[in-house]
Amino acid sequence: MTKIGANQDFLEFAYQLYHTMQANEINLVYEGVVTQEITKTFTAMTEKNMVKAEEKSTVQRRVFNVMVECLQNISKHADPISGEEDEERRGIVLVSHGEHSYNVITGNVVKKEKRAGLEATLQHINSLDKEGLSAAYKQQILEGRISEKGGAGLGFIDIAKKSGNKIDYQFKELNDDFVFFIIITTISRS
Repeated sequence: MTKIGANQDFLEFAYQLYHTMQANEINLVYEGVVTQEITKTFTAMTEKNMVKAEEKSTVQRRVFNVMVECLQNISKHADPISGEEDEERRGIVLVSHGEHSYNVITGNVVKKEKRAGLEATLQHINSLDKEGLSAAYKQQILEGRISEKGGAGLGFIDIAKKSGNKIDYQFKELNDDFVFFIIITTISRS
């Protein structure tokens, strides 16, 4: 393929991406290393967009809190495909909004051996009502141990509490050792 043909293909891809983002009301898309600085930048950008849209402060706080938890999940728990533990944690983040809700969608690579535990945890959290989530949160604070990656196991519970909705998730097979773990969190605008 000639350079002009390759550029044309990329321009078509860029246009289709733009069109898809507009059609799905995607405000933010990022793929790359997730650090504390990236988290601060994205939450500030999202907050600015919501203020500009005159979104209610309660909705802004819920979106902000869910976004921070989801980004921390990537920065602490994404697994590097290279196998190098000191490799930076990468993921994808999308924030979209519609007439009735915001969606925070994140994805990252995890070792296939973690899938069953993640599914069991999320199924349990999704089975709880508001009171059950509060009780699970308190119990985890009292009994939870800090993991080797610095978490106390509160992230998914907090996401469910703050969003007021079940956490949707999927696993996509990458190879024999890894899956791509996608979390979709919906936050009502009402």
